[in-house]
Parts: sequence; structure tokens; C-alpha cells
Amino acid sequence: MARSAAPTATPKTSFWTRVKLFLELIKFEHTIFALPFAYLGMVLAAGGLPTFHQFFWVTVAMASARTLAFAINRLADLRYDATNPRTARRPSVTGAISPQLMIGFALLSLLLLGVSAALLSPLALRLFPGALLFLLGYSYTKRFTALCHWVLGFTDGLAPMGGWIAVRGSAFSPEDLPAWLLMFAVTFWISGFDLIYACQDVEHDRQEKLYSWPSNRGMAAALFMAKANHVLTLLVLALLGLVMSLGWPYWVALVITAGLLAYENSIVKPNDLSRLGVAFFNINSYIALTLFAGTFLALVI
Repeated sequence: MARSAAPTATPKTSFWTRVKLFLELIKFEHTIFALPFAYLGMVLAAGGLPTFHQFFWVTVAMASARTLAFAINRLADLRYDATNPRTARRPSVTGAISPQLMIGFALLSLLLLGVSAALLSPLALRLFPGALLFLLGYSYTKRFTALCHWVLGFTDGLAPMGGWIAVRGSAFSPEDLPAWLLMFAVTFWISGFDLIYACQDVEHDRQEKLYSWPSNRGMAAALFMAKANHVLTLLVLALLGLVMSLGWPYWVALVITAGLLAYENSIVKPNDLSRLGVAFFNINSYIALTLFAGTFLALVI
């Protein structure tokens, strides 16, 4: 009877269905947040267009890094996702995606990331273990520190630094200051909207004794801290524009970004999280694309 009740889908169909579920599980489309900043690091380092080799392998590295980080995140948080009403229907929790498949994707992503680093620059390969520490470790910081939001922000901030290193092959000379400014701008930006995003899990995090800023200090304090981080984002981006003497398209993009950040912070309130999804995905996607377009135009015009 057990044999006759088995699914009739072909292995090929079931495999691609699981791939689709996995991509939905890790929110692969959210790569758009960090990818434009990796490209920003490249175009700033190149003063325009990078080579196709650099563009291709940075893209592979970014997609691999994010897939690896999220696969490990879903494995690490499996127990907590099962007790959180918001995440209890994730394929990793229901069993539609097995831990073995997630580990398989993580290992494949790790391999591709290592190959990308090796092909981009010797410095990228030397720094690869350090980047890996943050990619694999940030998921666990929520267990012991409310600074987890900034650890996540810094992990994403490595994207533009990686793009810069791919082109320049350096990161520690005075000429590399723009890469550091861009890294910290992304750190503050990501940390700010992660503080907002974490507000929806306050009760769950308190029940599970997890450390997040909203669950430890309240949503009002978290939203205030998000605003502070986004002000810092704008200040660092303004400094970047001055250091690199970027032209008017960059400053137009920065003004638009300031407006988008102000709007993002205005539509989420401690007693009203109904528009949090808009703040999280839509607006932040616009910010990433706006800054990239403005910077690129400033370099080529």
C-alpha cells in the first residue's frame, strides 16, 4: 500500500519543484538589496564599467554568498521558525524542503563562492575565510546579543567591499577609503531596516528568549534606532560623494534616497506594522537601484 501511494511525479519534476521552493524559502529575489551595492563597489573602483570577467564573477559570488547565508540561516533557525506563526509554514518547517537539500545547496554555494574569490583577486581569496565567518555566523548572533542587526548589516556591507576588491585588488591603502565608506553606509542601511523588520517578531523573540533590539528594548526604541541608522547612512553617502567628487546625478540620487528612507520610517509605527512589507521590500529595492543608477551616471557623464 505504501508503494502504491507514493507520488507519481517524475524525479525531474519533483527536483525542479523543490528548487523553486528553495528559492522561495531563501527569498532569492531579495538579492536585489545587496547586488547593486556590489556593482557600486565595482564601478567606483573602475571609474566606470568593470570588465566582463569582473562583472560575471562578482555576480556569481553575490548570488552564491546570499544563497549560502540564507540556507544556513534556515537550518540554524529551524526550531525557532516552527514556533513563530509568521514562519511556521516555511517549506523548511513543513518538510517540503529537507535539511539535506538545504545542505546540498549550501555546499554548492560555498564552492561557487570560493571559486569566484579565487578568480577575482588574490586578496579576495585571502579574505574569503573572514567573509565566510560572517556569512555563516550572523544567524547565531540573535541568540546572545541585541547587536545582531548590525552584524547582519556589516555582513551585507561586505558586498561593496568585495566589488571594490575585485577591481582594485586592494582594500587597506588610503585610496581605498571610498570602499570603506560604502561598506559602512550599507551596514547602517541594512541594520536600520532590519530593526524595523524585527518588530513583527517581538512576542515570539521574547518567548524564545532571543536577543533582538525590539524584543529587548521595545518597538519604539527600535524604530528610533532605525531612524538614527538611516541618518548615518545618508551622512556616510554624502561623505562618499565628496571624497570621490561625484557629479550631480549622484546627489540627485542621494536626495531621492533620503526621501525614500524618510517615507520608509514614517509608515511603520509601534502600534501599526501593517505596511511593514512595503517598507521592507519595495522601498529598499528602490533605494538600491536609485543609488546605483545615480552613481553610475555620475561616473560616465
